[in-house]
Amino acid sequence: MKNFYIYIVTNETRTVLYTGITSNLVKRVFEHKNKSLGGFTAKYNVSRLVYYETAENAPAAIEREKQLKAGPRKRKLELINKFNPEWKDLYEEIIKP
Repeated sequence: MKNFYIYIVTNETRTVLYTGITSNLVKRVFEHKNKSLGGFTAKYNVSRLVYYETAENAPAAIEREKQLKAGPRKRKLELINKFNPEWKDLYEEIIKP
């Protein structure tokens, strides 16, 4: 069974938050870090993984992403602060076996 991930990445100064979904979190964050996706995240240097959660299927992931995007920034900040209070880049943790 394939997992889906809802994730939040930010820039160095934590001023920009980007919420997305993927079925391959390691690959997607790598793409953000290398600016290979272009667009918003490349323009604003958004590449630090600060939050993620899993969903059982694509529709559930899409619904959760919409929920997070529709909510206020404050809710995203609360999620990040609870999950990752130091706002460290979690990429190194997810690539370890």
